[in-house]
Amino acid sequence: MTIRQYIQKIATGPELSKDLSREEARDGMRLILSGDADPVQAAIFLIALRMKRETMSEYLGVLDALADHTHQARTTVDEVLDLSDPFDGFTRGMPAAPFLPAVLAACGVATVCNGAESIGPKYGATHRKVLRSAGVGVDLSPEEASEQLADPDIGWGYVDQQTACPALHDLVSLRTKIVKRPCLTTLEVLLGPVRGAEQTHLMTGYVHKPYPPIYTALARASDYASAIIVRGVEGGVIPSLNQPSKLFSYRDGGPDIEARLDPADYAIQSSDRAVPLPQDLPQQDADDAIKGLIDADALAQAAAKAGLAALDGEAGPLRDSLVYGAALCLCQLRRCQDPVSASEQVRRVLDNGQAGRRFHAAAV
Repeated sequence: MTIRQYIQKIATGPELSKDLSREEARDGMRLILSGDADPVQAAIFLIALRMKRETMSEYLGVLDALADHTHQARTTVDEVLDLSDPFDGFTRGMPAAPFLPAVLAACGVATVCNGAESIGPKYGATHRKVLRSAGVGVDLSPEEASEQLADPDIGWGYVDQQTACPALHDLVSLRTKIVKRPCLTTLEVLLGPVRGAEQTHLMTGYVHKPYPPIYTALARASDYASAIIVRGVEGGVIPSLNQPSKLFSYRDGGPDIEARLDPADYAIQSSDRAVPLPQDLPQQDADDAIKGLIDADALAQAAAKAGLAALDGEAGPLRDSLVYGAALCLCQLRRCQDPVSASEQVRRVLDNGQAGRRFHAAAV
């Protein structure tokens, strides 16, 4: 079928629109990624799926097409954690998760994080922006990142969407023009450009209640041995520091499990929900409420400075965020028996400088 025929099927109103099969959704997305679809038709295809509400078969089909266009590398490390914050970044607080991979690597968990320079609708401070501001290389190929994960002095790396899936990254401007989040926002965190020799685990976040079972189903289809889906601040992987949250997970083919997260279990007592924004950040023009008024580059620079200080031992909400995010991960991966021992291990690698050394070892 042509992209025109797929649009005719899914964009005929609330009563007559029909769902695509997995193979049809894969073929439609393939036409878009290969450049064989007119940009206007590509935008209609994506927004029609969104307005109709994607079925699991459609999610899986689009994911299949994205996976076909994704450049993956397999590292020699047995197990890898694939950490994916929202690709559109953060605007309401300083992101701490860009520093999590180095902390986890110091705890023995080889970790790769993913992202892009700037994606809508938030256009916030992304992993790429923060890591670059902190002096880390952000243009590694999946093969180069896989070598960093295997390096005993580093153990972590960042892979950008531009190198992992260039065809998807080429749609950034199109996504800007269609305004609303398409299914690509959900699926891009599941592409896993670096895979473990034996197992790969996913860690990502969510905001809206319907998404955890969607993410776990898609993670299974993407061959993740386990998934950690956190109700995190701004949809990221780090939960609120001052109130309970939720986590959904599965492991080794088992069922989905819902768990309650409480920062007090990890010896975290904070009056802040997340790392607060500095008061002196410059603002930018914003034509909608989602994009936000804070300049994303300035926020990334402030986050880089705060993250490096936390790695050097500075107390505060960013250090608490690293402890919480890394410790809950150690528990879910069964590297530690309980939140207390997991938190102690994370604080130890922060205090003795191991996490900082691994972060700086990846500097360019």
